[in-house]
Amino acid sequence: MEEPMYPTASKDIAKKREELAPEILKTFRAFSHQVFVDGALPSKTKELIAVAVAHVTQCPYCIRSHTRSAQLKGATGMEIMEAIWVAAEMRAGGAIAHSALAIDVMNEGKATSK
Repeated sequence: MEEPMYPTASKDIAKKREELAPEILKTFRAFSHQVFVDGALPSKTKELIAVAVAHVTQCPYCIRSHTRSAQLKGATGMEIMEAIWVAAEMRAGGAIAHSALAIDVMNEGKATSK
């Protein structure tokens, strides 16, 4: 049987993370909490942004966590899916924009084939 690519999040992993860097983890948790409180943007909107970003960074733990949080803050399935589509467009847009680098290289060697 094939091993999963990502280990299942567990209390043991969380405990080890805390043992290895307790102050950093404490600071990170406080920062993370503060980022998601209502401010200029409502916390639901922030969670939808996080869902989109998690899909761009392709973090499976973040996708699960922020999707759950978005739902708990009232996001609908349609809102979550639209956020994911925004992420997909941005990811694809980055590839298109960066094609300028390849075109620049191809233009340097104009004697090459089309």
